[in-house]
Amino acid sequence: MSNLYRFGQFVLDPGRRTLSRADSLVSLTPKAFDVLLFLVQNPNRMVTKEELLQAVWADTFVEEGNLKQYISHLRKALGDNSEEPRSIVTIARKGYQFTMDVTAVDAGAVAKDQAVQVSAQSSLADTQSPIKACADTAISKAPKPWAKAAFLVASIFILVVVVYASWRHFAAVTASQKVMLAVLPFQNLTGDSQKDYLADGLTEETISQLGRLNPQQLGVIARTSVMGYKHKDERLDQIGRDLSVQYVLENSLRESGNHIRLTTQLIQVKDQTHLWSHDYDYPAKDILTIEEDVAKSVAREVQVRLTSKQQIEQAQSHPVSPEAFDAYLQGYFFFERNTDKDTDMAAKSYERATQLDPSYALAWVGLSRARKWQAVRGLIPKEEGYRVAREEAERALALNPNLAAAHAQMGRIKQQVDFDWTGADASFQRAAALEPGNPESVRMAASSARMLGRFDEALQFARRAVGLDPLNADSWQSLGDTEYYAGQLDESATDYEKALELNPDVFPGNISLSRTYIVQGRAQDALSAIELVRYDPERASLHAIAYYALGRKKKADAALSELIAKYRASTAYQIAEVYAFRNQSDEAFEWLDRAYVQRDDDLTVTKVDPLLKNLHNDPRFAAFLKKLHLPT
Repeated sequence: MSNLYRFGQFVLDPGRRTLSRADSLVSLTPKAFDVLLFLVQNPNRMVTKEELLQAVWADTFVEEGNLKQYISHLRKALGDNSEEPRSIVTIARKGYQFTMDVTAVDAGAVAKDQAVQVSAQSSLADTQSPIKACADTAISKAPKPWAKAAFLVASIFILVVVVYASWRHFAAVTASQKVMLAVLPFQNLTGDSQKDYLADGLTEETISQLGRLNPQQLGVIARTSVMGYKHKDERLDQIGRDLSVQYVLENSLRESGNHIRLTTQLIQVKDQTHLWSHDYDYPAKDILTIEEDVAKSVAREVQVRLTSKQQIEQAQSHPVSPEAFDAYLQGYFFFERNTDKDTDMAAKSYERATQLDPSYALAWVGLSRARKWQAVRGLIPKEEGYRVAREEAERALALNPNLAAAHAQMGRIKQQVDFDWTGADASFQRAAALEPGNPESVRMAASSARMLGRFDEALQFARRAVGLDPLNADSWQSLGDTEYYAGQLDESATDYEKALELNPDVFPGNISLSRTYIVQGRAQDALSAIELVRYDPERASLHAIAYYALGRKKKADAALSELIAKYRASTAYQIAEVYAFRNQSDEAFEWLDRAYVQRDDDLTVTKVDPLLKNLHNDPRFAAFLKKLHLPT
């Protein structure tokens, strides 16, 4: 006689294919029973979606959306608490885990139960999303050959429309609150690691598109915070707590023959309810013609009242060449890896994108960023690199005056190359206004405000960036920087420590923490943090200051001598800081002048740097600020 499976008040009988609870039978459809049986036979481990599909449907093609419906039905049949599912838990982007304790018993030990039928079909009907019609759209059975990048360009726009239309369904319930959504990384299920850049690019673009729709009511967690889940099997309820979101968008990318399928599903975190799921699979000839229609349908479907300005912006948008989009994604992929070799690869990919589609404004921004960083790193001549970076940023703005990324890049050039603080501040403010849900734009606005001494405003921006990207070390670093320059040293130390906890390699990281300890009068603690600094010039300058603060003048002098002898060509500002801390004003101003000639990036904090406070009463300090075009 076959085994029965007991869990909680339930008994599952594979031989009779019944599920009973106490004295009643719970009616399940045949496939729902098969799904439950496989989960019960594999308790307390993650069962992937692929395992379930293979075990229950074998070689029959079934959409993931069908599996989600069976899982939802089973949860209802098992009486799961909607606030905290206790039987079948969703593992983000991966699969499911049956979490109840299961005991296998002999079938003869269990009495025959009375049948009380519960309609599975009505249960399934109850779980249907208000946008079921969209989810049930037929998929082409024999799609014609098409370009992958074309599919990706349009699928993002389609996905944004469907997500936002679904958001209307739950926004009505929380009309007075801001709804937070996390777009989890697209899973690359093509079997080809070379397509990782496509999956990562889709994640970035989807976040960007959704983040611009209605940032006052719909907040979208930034890329950096969600990418940490790319290779983690984390429960959805934990992700919800980590990111403080109510909804999660799961996504995957598959390849079969001559087409790619994008699968996406919107999940409510508190009860892991699948609001909807859908597969996208379109011939290229259909995809490339829908972008304008989709842009219009966003306004129609979600009933957004567009201002005249927004209408103009929509009218100015244009389809992107699929090949150019693919090249842009490759450029973005390489640029984010942040090595000299990858920066060169990024520049080549971005340049190819601009050649394939000269009107692609975002590609010109990417190329400008790559060129500027090549110049900073000495990979190309600095003066030439800055010149072409400026031209490329200006080209992007000419193509799209409302592109936030272009304004942010122009702000970097004005700030770090021209010392045009007012112009840079205007650019950063414009970028943050255009994309208030983009944490990088918000961090840049915070940085600009604090450099000009507008600390209240800077703190608001920095805290907003943390809320948008709570697991991004850069966001906590930016908040710590703002607090440091505002004189909130205890808070600054705490937030620098948080940044380092999230990413021990965050820059400046331990450099910033060491400076905070020194200004706090904790020079001994600073020495411990300095040992973790990986950059020789910064370590030498910090040692020179910390040892001086401790009265160990011999060691302080040795560190300063090393700094000047080995690194004077690139550390003039840091040398000035050391002399200012030692109250040697003449030497400090001499090195500040050298920093000006070097166009030292650190000059951006001259006005608010606490290590220069001994110079503030010297008339030469006001004169130097005027030379930098900084307000006194």
